[in-house]
Amino acid sequence: MIAHIQGKLVEKTPTEVVIDCNGVGYQINISLHTFSLLPDSEHLKLYTFLQVKEDAHTLFGFVEKAERELFKLLLSVSGVGASTARTMLSSIAPQQIIQSIASGDVGTIQSIKGIGAKTAQRVILDLKDKVLKIYNLEEVSFAQSNTNKDEALSALEVLGFARKSAEKVVDKIVKDDPNATVETIIKQALKNL
Repeated sequence: MIAHIQGKLVEKTPTEVVIDCNGVGYQINISLHTFSLLPDSEHLKLYTFLQVKEDAHTLFGFVEKAERELFKLLLSVSGVGASTARTMLSSIAPQQIIQSIASGDVGTIQSIKGIGAKTAQRVILDLKDKVLKIYNLEEVSFAQSNTNKDEALSALEVLGFARKSAEKVVDKIVKDDPNATVETIIKQALKNL
């Protein structure tokens, strides 16, 4: 509905800005990524996304159109709300999120505060095809070993092994044999744990 807002920057914090647009001050939520890209000039244009809920109308602003599009993609994932999407964009550069989704890198997405294993997997599952298509990326070759490594780690955790010690062993196995299957990684890890 509101595609962009252009006006005078009145207030600026790492999480929000207020832009005066012909006498009306718009409070706009931003990510740390957008905050880092804000120009020093008073005049500002932000691409916006208006979220309408029963109890609130909230504006989110982005310096780059690409970040706004990624924000919308993240919102389309069940269990990812606006604040979670904003946290993701504040924690990791948008390009890195796109690469992590494209390569199936659950670990990077899970490293974001507030993102658990299930949500990270859902983000990748729901968005991988869209991201590959939209950003015209080739499926990254190391994705398979990453996925296998993550699945093996999850399985070892379920079996009661501490993640840190399991991770060391699994990293060594994957380093020695990048094409190891999940079963191979688990079997070798069990011998070494």
